[in-house]
Order: sequence, then structure tokens, then C-alpha cells
Amino acid sequence: MSDKFGIKPDDMMKIFAEFRLPQFADLEGLAQAQRRNLEALSAANRIALEGAQAVARRHMEIVQSAMTEMTDAMRSMSGTESPQDRATRQAELLKAGYERAVSNMKEIADLIQKSNAEALALLNKRFAEAMEEIKQMAAKQGGVARR
Repeated sequence: MSDKFGIKPDDMMKIFAEFRLPQFADLEGLAQAQRRNLEALSAANRIALEGAQAVARRHMEIVQSAMTEMTDAMRSMSGTESPQDRATRQAELLKAGYERAVSNMKEIADLIQKSNAEALALLNKRFAEAMEEIKQMAAKQGGVARR
């Protein structure tokens, strides 16, 4: 009987039996490398969380500012000016509001991108270090273990 890929269980056991992994005598070195990996992941998560908090704070500031501006605009529109002047002012307020909204969206996107780039850079650096550590450990052990 075989699995959905056509591999028999006995064949699979043979494949696993022949598979060779490097044997590392320096288990403490591996444990330290794993700790550094977890520390890097934790730091990247912290950066991402701080970035999300900064985005949320800035978003709240933007919403509060927009509400204040909208209230001021409504007050200014209740004047006794001509319909043409009122229409002109409404168009100006609409244009200014749109430009602010686009600017705010760009600012939020930049905050998110910066946070993500910092977290990813930290993880990429640790990955490169981890690969170098593995190469050094393997070199100390003479490469792949033979059976």
C-alpha cells in the first residue's frame, strides 16, 4: 500500500534511514544560537508592536484633528454670505480636506513601512548570522556525519 504520492511506507523508512544531518557536538553552541534566534524574533515582534501603536496613536490624532476641522468648517458655513461665496468656500474646504486625507494616508503608510522594514532588517541580520554560525559549527565537526 502506498500514500497519495505513490511512496510505500517501507520506501519512506529507507529514505529517512539514509538521510544524513550534520552532527554537532557543541550542543551548548546550538542552544545559544537558538536563544539568539528567539531574542531576534522577540525584538522584531516588539518593533512591529511599537510600530502598530505609533500608527494607532497617529490615526487617533488625525481623527481628532479632522473632527475639529469639520466643526470649525460647519460654523464658518453658517454665515450670511452669498450662495456663490458659500459654494466657493465649500469647494476650497473640500479640496483642502482631500489633500489632508491623502497626506495622512501617506504618513500612516510610511509609518507602517518603516516599522516593517526595521523588523525585517533585524530578522534578516539574525538569519545571516545564524547561517554563518551553522557553517562554523559544521566546519569544526568536519562536515556531515557518516554512518
